Amino acid sequence: MADGTQTSQIRVDVTTGDDGVTAIEWEADDAPEPGRQRADAMLLALWDPEHRNALRIDLWTREMSVDDMNDFVYQTLLSLADTYRSATKNDGLMADIKIFAREFAEKAAAAERRSHGGR
Repeated sequence: MADGTQTSQIRVDVTTGDDGVTAIEWEADDAPEPGRQRADAMLLALWDPEHRNALRIDLWTREMSVDDMNDFVYQTLLSLADTYRSATKNDGLMADIKIFAREFAEKAAAAERRSHGGR
């Protein structure tokens, strides 16, 4: 574009069946690897400034294990903390989010062990 701006496309294809999401595939112009990529879960959040609320799409395939979901949520919380810090420069709240993320990971791992008969 003449003013130095650039547009990139992100495409997400979701396949569903009678028992929910069966496949998620995505590709993006600026992706680290070219071509379609497979995913077992996705979170998409968009901010609506007019209504001041978040619009979300949260999807996961039936193959997504609880252990993988725990890791996915943990890593998302860590990334969210970094994003929040980058946008607000608030180191204290970033640290609080990361502490919560670690506590979440520990509790989720303990719950997963209990569900498999461990302690």
